[in-house]
Amino acid sequence: MKNRLKELEQKIGYTFQDFSLLEQAMMHSSYTNEKHLPKYRCNERLEFLGDAVLELVSSEFLFRGSSTMPEGELTKTRASMVCEPSLALCAKDIGLGSYLLLGKGEEATGGRLRDSVTSDAMEALIGAVYLDGGFTSAKEFIHKFILTDLENKKLFYDSKTILQEMVQAKKAGTIKYSLIKAEGPDHNKSFHVEVLIEGSVSGKGVGRTKKAAEQQAAYEAILSLRKQR
Repeated sequence: MKNRLKELEQKIGYTFQDFSLLEQAMMHSSYTNEKHLPKYRCNERLEFLGDAVLELVSSEFLFRGSSTMPEGELTKTRASMVCEPSLALCAKDIGLGSYLLLGKGEEATGGRLRDSVTSDAMEALIGAVYLDGGFTSAKEFIHKFILTDLENKKLFYDSKTILQEMVQAKKAGTIKYSLIKAEGPDHNKSFHVEVLIEGSVSGKGVGRTKKAAEQQAAYEAILSLRKQR
């Protein structure tokens, strides 16, 4: 496992002085439970710390970058930037799920791909970098891996809302999401969805939940509509 985590260090461009912090950041509670390790050894404490660091860095980023944005809008924007789907997308970009230490049950039920698990691990990783290298190192990590390509990330995790607004603005008709098929065992299902605008298929999506598949389908539809402009 150590070699795998060394690979993760190379990916993120940060070398830990205290390697045990990186190991702890990747240790899901299902793993510590299975190995009968103390509860505090899992990544939840680091996640708690990383969440606070992320909130401060993203707040400063918005405050400095949006000098006229009112407080309410700043709060709303920050919440969307650091929400679970957004962090899961960031985790996916670096393949974070593949480095996690999971219990057999969590592994079998697809924990490596679950947004709640990977987004928590992303926050734990921030906490680990913060403890190991200080605020500057954590800030660099957040700017490099989270506060990038924000427009595209928002487009993806908020795609159903954005598609609805686009279609209403163009008066293009009604939107309908249709489940084509669901396959796989209950604990590891895959849903296939189409989005239809006025009866015509505009996008297709696959996801581990119907909601995720609908988001993917809406995202495809948005990209398609943009090309037609």
